[in-house]
Amino acid sequence: MTPRKLYPWTALALLTTLNFLNYIDRSVLFAVQPLVQSEFHLTNAQVGYLTSAFLLFYMVAAPFVGPLADRYSRKLIIVLGAVFWSGLTLMTAVTHTYGELLLRHTLVGVGEATFVTIAPTFVADLFPENKRGRIFGIFYLAIPVGTAAGYLLGGHLGAARGWRFPFYIAAFPGFLLALAVWFLPEPPRGQFDSQKETPERGTLLGLARNPAFWAVTLGMAAGTFSLGGIQVWMPTFLSRARGYSLESANLIFGQIVVVDGILASLIGGWLGDRLLPRMKGSYYFVSAVSMGLGVPVMIIALFHKGRWMVPAIAVAAFLLLLNTSPLNTALVNSVGSHIRATAIAVNIFLFHFLGDVPSPTLMGYVADRHSLQAAFVLPVIAMAVSSAILFYGMRFAPTVRTQDDPGAAGAPAG
Repeated sequence: MTPRKLYPWTALALLTTLNFLNYIDRSVLFAVQPLVQSEFHLTNAQVGYLTSAFLLFYMVAAPFVGPLADRYSRKLIIVLGAVFWSGLTLMTAVTHTYGELLLRHTLVGVGEATFVTIAPTFVADLFPENKRGRIFGIFYLAIPVGTAAGYLLGGHLGAARGWRFPFYIAAFPGFLLALAVWFLPEPPRGQFDSQKETPERGTLLGLARNPAFWAVTLGMAAGTFSLGGIQVWMPTFLSRARGYSLESANLIFGQIVVVDGILASLIGGWLGDRLLPRMKGSYYFVSAVSMGLGVPVMIIALFHKGRWMVPAIAVAAFLLLLNTSPLNTALVNSVGSHIRATAIAVNIFLFHFLGDVPSPTLMGYVADRHSLQAAFVLPVIAMAVSSAILFYGMRFAPTVRTQDDPGAAGAPAG
């Protein structure tokens, strides 16, 4: 490959790997959750609040980061944020109280908000519109692969070396990747966009009148409520309610997430791109169908205790994860390039505020008063709500270019 063709793929590889580390750090805590709970003598609600607090500060930081990224160097903010969150991950070694762990988790949320808000806009400017579903399929492989790696890392090393040790392993690569990203040139903003920046697509006030943006955001919020609660509580559910050892529960769920996540991320993005010439709302459609089909499968996974339980969990996880690439592609396409980071920041604030900020704590609350099985009814309801919103939102999807523009720039900015 020539440097002109190699650059976007190199940039995509570095940003995807950094995203991978981002999700390892989050899910390590889920894997060692019972060990933390035992050491600090915590209730289920207190454990759930660790994740809720992380996401609360993560979502509050995003609206401050987004406007900065629309005005200044995206690369610089990504690098500083990666160094910040990696340093805080290392500091887990000196957390010996629940309060210290809670403080560490909230500050990591601030650091990780810089990357998750900005990196998708960087990726969107690397490739043409009709390839964005597949490209985001690669970028968001980091969610299932990183999450599964966190479960496996935490489940194995946590049991053998204590719950703090896996955080050391997760911290060091972040510093190296931040250095590598520093040498990437930034692509021109919006170099492949075909839609004009109308007030609804190009201004912050216009977002309030942008139905395509709101359909994605609210559908994503309901889906994130479901996925966030399941990620936090599934290993504990398998361990406490279904009799698996903690290490086995993390191994089973980690394997499900990584295999399903890889397939779902790639297939979801490919389906969205494939259907785009025939259906302008293809990304909404793929996500809506996957959420709707996931409802009956998740019910089987929760209430069947025999041999079909684990396969049902695997199918439900696949359907939940299938919407990741299409929904993020729909989000990027719903707004113009010069407000994209701000729009993603608003989206992050809203879908976390309505989604996985409350869900772990609410599920812990229900589990404390009833059972973990009863708590899982909440994410099932959220999946149905997400599907309905996204089916309705299909009509508002913008029209995007379905063929490569031979005149579009493909090389990095100078």
